[in-house]
Amino acid sequence: MSETETRDLVENYLAAFNAGDHEGMLALLADDVVHDVSQGGREIGKEKFRWFLGLMSRHYRETLSDIAIMTAPGGVRAAAEFTMRGTYLTTVEGLPEASGQSYALPGGIFFEVDDGLISRVTAYYNLDEWKRQIAKG
Repeated sequence: MSETETRDLVENYLAAFNAGDHEGMLALLADDVVHDVSQGGREIGKEKFRWFLGLMSRHYRETLSDIAIMTAPGGVRAAAEFTMRGTYLTTVEGLPEASGQSYALPGGIFFEVDDGLISRVTAYYNLDEWKRQIAKG
């Protein structure tokens, strides 16, 4: 893929994220996608990613803004930096109690691309900063 095609793929993925379009996101992933969860482990496969998206939408409503996308020469890798804005909807076990708190924090996602699909998604945000903002209400 060219750098431009990779950029378009990442833009489409992030647009689907912002639209809450899980099926649109999943359509851009390889069946054996590797997902490195921020502050968590590694999951492999589109069905595990589908489950993760469902779980996240139950607990959070999030959008990404201030997006900057960077692509590596050859289009095999890309990264997106952004501001994640969200609302904590329902309590996640092991995290603070949810009461509709809002938050905004920087984050990033690293992507690998193979055969026109996203084959790796590695997400990052600062969990301690998220907890600080949630505690403030």
